[in-house]
Amino acid sequence: MLATPAIEFRNVSLVFDEKPVLTHISFQLEKSGSLILLGVTGSGKSVMLKLILGLLRPDEGQILVEGRDLTPLSEEQLHPIRKRMGIVFQEGALFDSLTVRENVAFRFREEGSTDQEAIERRVREVLRFVEMEEAIEKMPADLSGGMRRRVSIARALVSDPAIMLYDSPTAGLDPVTSNTIIVQIAKLRDVQHVTSIVVTHRLQDSFMLANFVYSEREQNLTPAPSGNHGGPRATTRFLVLREGQVYFAGSEEELIHAPDPYLRKFLA
Repeated sequence: MLATPAIEFRNVSLVFDEKPVLTHISFQLEKSGSLILLGVTGSGKSVMLKLILGLLRPDEGQILVEGRDLTPLSEEQLHPIRKRMGIVFQEGALFDSLTVRENVAFRFREEGSTDQEAIERRVREVLRFVEMEEAIEKMPADLSGGMRRRVSIARALVSDPAIMLYDSPTAGLDPVTSNTIIVQIAKLRDVQHVTSIVVTHRLQDSFMLANFVYSEREQNLTPAPSGNHGGPRATTRFLVLREGQVYFAGSEEELIHAPDPYLRKFLA
């Protein structure tokens, strides 16, 4: 029996003001797998994340998260499904008036949790995972761009999500800081086995995620095993959008060797 995909789009279309935004999008993402969403600005990548979260509704088609169709669900019915997901926005989207501790604990406060000891323990646990526990008392204004992104990842992790969505997580960061963020994404994927979708304009980031795995022993990225042995490289897929449609779907190797002129130009 085939396992239920973590995320599935079935012939999804969306129109804004009579203008097609997405047209007949279909794909499956297996549990613990990774999907890299590529495409020029305005091709529909971030819109797809909003659809997965149920923040937008498709005009046609179905969107399934862990086997459940989101399209007919009410806001109340969507709530437990959203709790299974975490999202990291391009700018981190931290609350400027809250400390790092308060930002990461925000979901607990919002849900009315009162077990202060459990909240503190979980907040420190996720901050330690992204190597930011020492910044727990700081304000967002006191953090660098990369540090804010790591805190944003910690905030997304606090509810122990099965699925992580990343919307241009390294945009605007220098190469060294970007590498730090990619290490954190790979660490979550490879250590916690979380399903992930990464929207990015940076090809180097996507190829790092496809070709490297996080080593707990080295506490850094190491080359992925060669061949198709079920490791992270084998489960990392690429999807290229063009004008709201799937222009390419496949592995990194298939993308790199595709003879299509548009893809060749895109990769150049």
